[in-house]
Amino acid sequence: MALHDGPRTDSSGMPTMTSLEQIEADGHERVTICCDSRTGLHAIIAIHSTRRGPALGGVRMWPYSSMEDALRDALRLSKAMTFKAAVSRLPFGGGKAVIMGDPARQKRPALLTAFGRVLDSLGGRYITAQDVGMTVADMERIRRVTPYVTGTAVGRGGSGDPSEMTAIGVVHGMRAVVEELDGASGGPARLQGVRVAIQGLGKVGYRLAALLHQEGADLILTDLDHELADRAGRELGAKVVGEDEIFEATCDLLAPCALGGILNSKTIPCLRCRAVAGSANNQLAEPEDGERLQGRGILYAPDFVINAGGLINIAVGFGRGGYDRAKAERRTQTISSRLKEVFRIAKARGCSTATAAERLGEARLRSSPRRRAAER
Repeated sequence: MALHDGPRTDSSGMPTMTSLEQIEADGHERVTICCDSRTGLHAIIAIHSTRRGPALGGVRMWPYSSMEDALRDALRLSKAMTFKAAVSRLPFGGGKAVIMGDPARQKRPALLTAFGRVLDSLGGRYITAQDVGMTVADMERIRRVTPYVTGTAVGRGGSGDPSEMTAIGVVHGMRAVVEELDGASGGPARLQGVRVAIQGLGKVGYRLAALLHQEGADLILTDLDHELADRAGRELGAKVVGEDEIFEATCDLLAPCALGGILNSKTIPCLRCRAVAGSANNQLAEPEDGERLQGRGILYAPDFVINAGGLINIAVGFGRGGYDRAKAERRTQTISSRLKEVFRIAKARGCSTATAAERLGEARLRSSPRRRAAER
């Protein structure tokens, strides 16, 4: 097995400038690239920050088209995890791991074991959990060779699949968004009759749709899997539209729940929503997209604030005393107040909500070690 700390190299063995520039600009502490010909493992572990505690973030398996694409994803996701943990007042830093490959065809026990050994070699600087393409059973397999895993089976004292708590947190966040849009007060805003367009019906998106259906929301759904979308439409009494049509759907809230980068210079001018509030990571293709949304009068719930429920859930599972669902739910409810804080900062400073969330995260990162211990 070959391990390499640093960015991707080109055919001459030199790191590419794109990789170096992104690592240096984002301030990553460590990037480990692993290639194991015996098991077919090609993985990247990106540790962005351990200032508040060990880096915590899931491992995803995805058929990336190149190592450069995989590295780019790992770097962006790990940085987002740092801010997600900081804004949520969790005693953890940010990290992310990606495994290149199709999880349906290439994920094998030997590959997961090899990844676990790489993870273990980091000595606890990075703690992993379930993400796209991975399951609770996969976490159990990795746990056989390293203790630095959370999100394991509930029946064995773990926190389980974090997607349900992510969806619950997004619902709480949506209440804060609707309250901000309508100027409501006197208790959590109702979601009955609110029209929500959900892009992506994966583990989080489907759960979110079901929760909103229970709340009486009016749903518009789309997914690349048309059979899945049609089934969800029938079960939830929702309107189903094409993947591109979702951006032009007239709605109160657009909920991106698939992969990142979908809010960009091409899609933002097409939006017919009052606000964006979804579970996807890295929804903005570039920082300027936060200002683009603000310029169109569209309220943006920053992704690393509203989708923190899953991270909160796995953090509780790794904390003292083991997993406590009631505690995880209580902490997830605070997403609503975090968003309100972001909206207040944006108004006070005359900036976009995306910028306000980053400033709040930076302030949390400057918290003292004593405060971090208190938050734990």
